[in-house]
Amino acid sequence: MVMASVMQKIIPHYSLARWLLCNGSLRWYQHPTEEELRILAGKQQKGKSKKDRKYNGHIESKPLTIPKDIDLHLETKSVTEVDTLALHYFPEYQWLVGFTVAATVVYLVTEVYYNFMKPTQEMNISLVWCLLVLSFAIKVLFSLTTHYFKVEDGGERSVCVTFGFFFFVKAMAVLIVTENYLEFGLETGFTNFSDSAMQFLEKQGLESQGPVSKLTFKFFLAIFCSLIGAFLTFPGLRLAQMHLDALNLATEKITQTLLHINFLAPLFMVLLWVKPITKDYIMNPPLGKESVPLMTEATFDTLRLWLIILLCALRLAMMRNHLQAYLNLAQKCVDQMKKEAGRISTVELQKMVARVFYYLCVIALQYVAPLVMLLHTTLLLKTLGNHSWGIYSESLSTLPADNSLLSSSVYSELPSTDGKMKVTVTQITVALSSLKNIFTPLLFRGLLSFLTWWIAACLFSTSLFGLFYHQYLTVA
Repeated sequence: MVMASVMQKIIPHYSLARWLLCNGSLRWYQHPTEEELRILAGKQQKGKSKKDRKYNGHIESKPLTIPKDIDLHLETKSVTEVDTLALHYFPEYQWLVGFTVAATVVYLVTEVYYNFMKPTQEMNISLVWCLLVLSFAIKVLFSLTTHYFKVEDGGERSVCVTFGFFFFVKAMAVLIVTENYLEFGLETGFTNFSDSAMQFLEKQGLESQGPVSKLTFKFFLAIFCSLIGAFLTFPGLRLAQMHLDALNLATEKITQTLLHINFLAPLFMVLLWVKPITKDYIMNPPLGKESVPLMTEATFDTLRLWLIILLCALRLAMMRNHLQAYLNLAQKCVDQMKKEAGRISTVELQKMVARVFYYLCVIALQYVAPLVMLLHTTLLLKTLGNHSWGIYSESLSTLPADNSLLSSSVYSELPSTDGKMKVTVTQITVALSSLKNIFTPLLFRGLLSFLTWWIAACLFSTSLFGLFYHQYLTVA
């Protein structure tokens, strides 16, 4: 509640979303007015068009057309807060970025509190904030994807459906890969979850072979993964185009290097869970006859979390380069038009230039939403998976805690003279303790590791396809 009040007071005055767009570094191209186009085309400002014709005594004016090879140079202007009021999806973009900042602050404060106070019976409220951030990011991506389905003439709908089926098959193939190659810990986590659930049901006097079979669990997980892949299709394709344009725009070698690292960041994240390439090689490097482990397994898990967060920070730092590369599409479209023969109406030319700027927040959401999903899935993995932020500190035990003593002690400490309120609180506490026995850190570690890996894999797959498409299949 405190953070919600802070958000309400601060965001109208200080917003990271507005600062990323309106700090003066981004410049957008203004569309030319009709009078400017008339002058460039050599027409009289007040003269009647030769193509005007009389119809029932009235003069009907056809749209003014100009040659496509006109000598047109667009004027640029810095993006200001007033300009953002006309942008599509600006409220959604501002809300997602603002809420993500607030949730990250809540998570950091909670981590510091848990590090020093070490409470055992309190609920970690930062988990709720992280889950809300993920739900908002998925909702935004779903809303953007539905617009592609509404376009009947274009092929965006077919692209989303095709990639959705592709990612469903890919998810099913990944889920059958043995843990010797992809060490998510999903098999161990599901087995632990199934055994704990069976023990819980047996204590309640119910006979069951488990809440769900492994095949059903993987099938529904694959469906969820295919939806995420479909939502991340166009963000990945758009990132590939912005990456190529940003490389052409960059002049310094260090900027080009950072752009390449940013593009390959999802691949680095994917390789972190490929056991023969990273974990086995780093922990047991082949040094002579004897292999000496360079680090413990807990240290490797911590380094993996830090590396993902650093790569997410790099992607956020390179956001302006990509957005400026996108805004330059207006001039790029005009330069491409000049190479064509024929004429174009002034209205169509103005729409072509103005459309680029008006969809800036859509592009920003497609850039930020996957980043937000990666970051907060990693934060959930750290907390629910009982990992540690310290490089040299061991992570907490991954075995489920035995809360049977806790339940019995709660019942024994309950005074018989208290009212119904304490009885209800005790029942809720016992129920939560039972859920902790079922949903163990092993389950969350396997599930969240797989989801983090899957988001990175979808981003790299779609951006790699987009890179191939824009490099070799698009006609220049």
